[in-house]
Amino acid sequence: MPRRPRKPRRLVADGRVYLWTLRHSHSVPDSGRSASCREVLTLCPHPAGIGGPLRIVFVEGPGRYVPGGFPMGSGDVGYVRGAWLNLHEPGAVRALLDAAAAHGWPPGQRQALEIDGWLLLETAAAARAGDAGPAGQ
Repeated sequence: MPRRPRKPRRLVADGRVYLWTLRHSHSVPDSGRSASCREVLTLCPHPAGIGGPLRIVFVEGPGRYVPGGFPMGSGDVGYVRGAWLNLHEPGAVRALLDAAAAHGWPPGQRQALEIDGWLLLETAAAARAGDAGPAGQ
């Protein structure tokens, strides 16, 4: 049976449990036409109440891609000529979580926090590339 796309997934990192979801959306300016795409990765500490959610947001822009699917993969974000991640992969989510912590996000923070994902992408992609050694291929 396939996984339901809107159901949160579970991630355990450093003894903490998180539920995570990925959403794709579009900004709609006054013209009423869809303008820019964005991917929002939300990690919520579990059980609820032990910390606020972390939202890592990727908004498309010059030299960056945030496709909504065909011809590129759903969940792919990256630089046109550079680092990229597939946000449906638990390893990519873990790498972004680690990068957020390295940039000063405290996992037990009580308030919700939104971070620009582009600030974390290269660090997380480099960590993923390091995971793909002989044993990870």
